[in-house]
Amino acid sequence: MGEYSAIGKLTQRKANGSIIESGDDLVIDIKELIDSSRPLFSPKCCIYKVPDHFRKLNEDAYTPRIISIGPFHHGNTKLQTMGKYKVRYLMNFMERTNTELENLVSIIREREESVRASYAEGTEVISSNDFVKMILLDATFIIEYFLKNRFPKQWTAEDEIVIKPWLTARMQLDFLLLENQLPFFIIEKLYDFVLAINTIYPSFIEVTFSYFSFFNTQDHRSSGSEFPKIKHFVDLLRTFYLPPPGRDLSERKDESKVEEIYCASKLAEAGLTFKKSTSKCHLDLKYADGVLEIPRFTLDNATELYARNLMALEQCHYPREAYITDYFFLLDFLIDTGKDVGLLARKKILVNGLGDDNATFVNNLGTNVEYSSMNSDYIRLCKDLVDFYDNPWHRWKAIMRRDYLSTPWRIASTAAAIILLVLTLVQAVCSIIQVLPK
Repeated sequence: MGEYSAIGKLTQRKANGSIIESGDDLVIDIKELIDSSRPLFSPKCCIYKVPDHFRKLNEDAYTPRIISIGPFHHGNTKLQTMGKYKVRYLMNFMERTNTELENLVSIIREREESVRASYAEGTEVISSNDFVKMILLDATFIIEYFLKNRFPKQWTAEDEIVIKPWLTARMQLDFLLLENQLPFFIIEKLYDFVLAINTIYPSFIEVTFSYFSFFNTQDHRSSGSEFPKIKHFVDLLRTFYLPPPGRDLSERKDESKVEEIYCASKLAEAGLTFKKSTSKCHLDLKYADGVLEIPRFTLDNATELYARNLMALEQCHYPREAYITDYFFLLDFLIDTGKDVGLLARKKILVNGLGDDNATFVNNLGTNVEYSSMNSDYIRLCKDLVDFYDNPWHRWKAIMRRDYLSTPWRIASTAAAIILLVLTLVQAVCSIIQVLPK
């Protein structure tokens, strides 16, 4: 039997004997689907949509309120006011750099594929022209806005009318949302136009450090080869949390995690001492000889926002290096109720911005977060804390200090009771001796 029909179409015989032609609409559709498909994730991918099981816990923590950056929230009607201002800042950028629009568009278009590859999804439906325009407007806005924050004299009267103080505070948080990012390399490339026209300007990484200086508690330096190349602003925030370059992080092993430890108030009742650490690295918790040192940290609405986005970044991009996730899991173990919040606040370890609600916020951070390991330093610390609590001698000493030796009056009354007990015993012994036969 021939494999070609009378009209010359290639055919294929199915298992049941029926014939399907290569011109079948379904076959054509599937072939087109295969041809148009691309790898699910490019090696350059670093910007992700927050998984739904994270988002449903607190959608506001992942959604911009003032400005959209990148494709995920592009076109949001609630953010159109600032969208119009992006055009103004593009004009300012062209004036600052004395550059033609064609040159800027060319820079983006030449790197369009790499920029698209930075996003996990959501760019396929955007045409090339619309994508290039979006990236150009967003990138030039960021550059102009950051420069004006670095050099306040560059603020115009229009800037002060449109961008009010409350708006600037919220905009900074919008820049720290995982879904609201541009790849850092494309902003730096456009910033080269600034450096070309005026060499007195610092590098863009220095300008970025200046803008996010509040989060740089360890005083990381932007210069030098030891600082890692960042992917975007959330990645920079994660770097601010990590120990300084050159200090090794503890290893992680699969299936080595902590299920739970005792909360701060229970540990304190067992005699554990909480002390504010002098370390500027948030992750630097240390335990030794009944003393747990914790670097000072703040809990407020902003903390929840960037904590959730940092954890989402690690779940998507750094699943085997989720050191920030480890830190917030450890806080979750230590803070169970408002009593724990109060204890850490009294020790000057926690700056309480939400009252007892902080306990609920911290407890919810780990919800729906899957992790199979924890760094070895934290595992050892948790084991030491559990061993301390489970030792009855520590609790007895704590009860003695709390109930009998906590104030001068209690010490005096305890001493008087002991003396009275001793005298009573002496008197009893003497009485017994008197009645014994000689």
